[in-house]
Amino acid sequence: MATIPMPTAAARRPLLPVLLALSLAHLLNDLVQSMIPALYPLIKEAYRLDFLQVGFITLAFQVTSSLLQPLLGYVTDRKPWPYAMVAGMCGTLAGLLLLSHAHSYAVVLVGAALIGLGSAVFHPEATRMARHAAAGRQGLAQGVFQVGGHVGYATGPLLAAAIVVPRGQESLSWFSGVVLVAMLVMGWLGARYSALRRDQKSSKDHVEESASHGLPKAKVILAMTMLIVLLMSKNGYTSAFSSYYTFYLIERFGIEIQLSQIMLFLYLVVGALGVIVGGMIGDRIGRYRVIWLSILGSLPFALILPYADLFWTGALSVVISFIMASAFSAILIYAIDLVPHRIGLVGGLFYGLSFGLGGIAAAGIGALADQIGIVRVFGLCAWLPAVGLLAMFLPRARPAVASSSS
Repeated sequence: MATIPMPTAAARRPLLPVLLALSLAHLLNDLVQSMIPALYPLIKEAYRLDFLQVGFITLAFQVTSSLLQPLLGYVTDRKPWPYAMVAGMCGTLAGLLLLSHAHSYAVVLVGAALIGLGSAVFHPEATRMARHAAAGRQGLAQGVFQVGGHVGYATGPLLAAAIVVPRGQESLSWFSGVVLVAMLVMGWLGARYSALRRDQKSSKDHVEESASHGLPKAKVILAMTMLIVLLMSKNGYTSAFSSYYTFYLIERFGIEIQLSQIMLFLYLVVGALGVIVGGMIGDRIGRYRVIWLSILGSLPFALILPYADLFWTGALSVVISFIMASAFSAILIYAIDLVPHRIGLVGGLFYGLSFGLGGIAAAGIGALADQIGIVRVFGLCAWLPAVGLLAMFLPRARPAVASSSS
């Protein structure tokens, strides 16, 4: 079977200030994004929406992001634009202000789409920055970068429960300050990344990364397709939770909105730990093994969850979140190792396309929930992680004897 070399640690150390700043920027970016699903119960009641219309809000956000991310990644692979993230956050700010003052469902959709635009610009360029700052520790670098996103996405529902739900939709505008801080951090990152690239290109040891796995193009395309399908199934399951978990808890157990938001927060925040642990383990045992552990580990718990009581629903959701989140770093780095000269495109595909397909799944799940009920839908969604068994078609990874710096 063909194998994919895994990069080993380089002599130099990862640039932790850059990685931590990327993690902070990711936290702030995703915190704003997470306000959208956190507001669904409020918006659903205010505009008298059905589950399908709620799903279209997720679709507006994620499809905007998915359509643009691969394109922007492809463009910036050819000509990197370090300050693109600042420009993208302008779209996020506009979307946030529109959502806070929206008086119609159509404006809500436009606001969600603009926030998706900010995400589309952010992820490909940030993925490239994390790759260049990793110094061979790709799992650690992606873990540090992604943990910020998970913490931000988990914090949104908690802030929504504490601030937006009791004070109303207009209080969303208070989070404009978060966007402005993110712009400052991203401006610093743009300057630092520009200097880093100049230093790397002037270094005598600089070698542009190129694929060293020796796989034919057809097998690379097959492997990339399998990785996208794996991530799509993971994001479809995650979209069911982020969009409808609060409705599931309220309908099945009759709890208050605030408690459901806290349980959503617990589900999301544990993913932050999972993603960094998975990244670090992947540096040691290989991405292929981590992907398999994530798939086989989460499926039994997902199948049990629809039959659990309130306490065990919360406990199982935390376990599932941790295990499933551990795969993302491994999947992303595995894909970049297949085509290391297309970091922005891969970042755009895996942050954008797969999440956009998750948005389509969210709309489909909403339509199905209108027909058969949200409780029965969660029982069906429990089988989504089983799609991960397609990992058997991936080339097995092995450690490399050497690696090149980018």
